[in-house]
Amino acid sequence: MPDMLSPISDAFQPADSNPAPSGKILVFTAPSGAGKTTLVRHLLGKFPDKLAFSVSATTRAPRSHEKDGKDYYFLTQEDFEERIAAAKFLEFEEVYENQYYGTLRSEINRVWSEGKAVVFDVEVKGATAIKAAYPEAACVVFISPPSPKVLFDRLRARGTEDEDSLRKRISRAKEELTYKDRFDYVLVNDDLNEAKKGAEELALYWLGH
Repeated sequence: MPDMLSPISDAFQPADSNPAPSGKILVFTAPSGAGKTTLVRHLLGKFPDKLAFSVSATTRAPRSHEKDGKDYYFLTQEDFEERIAAAKFLEFEEVYENQYYGTLRSEINRVWSEGKAVVFDVEVKGATAIKAAYPEAACVVFISPPSPKVLFDRLRARGTEDEDSLRKRISRAKEELTYKDRFDYVLVNDDLNEAKKGAEELALYWLGH
């Protein structure tokens, strides 16, 4: 890790990989419940002149607080599959049965045309695909819970899913935790304020500011 990052907050830990090169794509990935969406929203509010969100597409139903075009592009399965066939996606995945998520290629061009860096909030396989497509431009940060138990307790505490759905989400989270050391950096979200500070420092370093 470069010397300038060595004093970074305790929440920030380098993965066992080479330091990421300079670039203009910042990807946050983690299992559900680890806090990646909270950290991405914090960075967007902190650096609105430098960062813009890449809005993912999904076939799942919107939650009560979500808005189409802001949180996600909510598509029918037919619309999603048509865009797959037309090669409109940089990456996509059937995360759960008949529930797709993906990144539209147009989102990267949209953000870059605004003169900003692209920020992603994606699943681990999506993050892997983005890194493969933009190996020099993309910095991928894995948001890690302090322990698997803490993560699973967070998922249960949400109270937004039935038991069957929760069981599937926990099973998937266990698999996603195995990706922890495959990316450029690991940011441990134990204390949220510390994690926010770590995310800010990393974003500024990566963007060269």
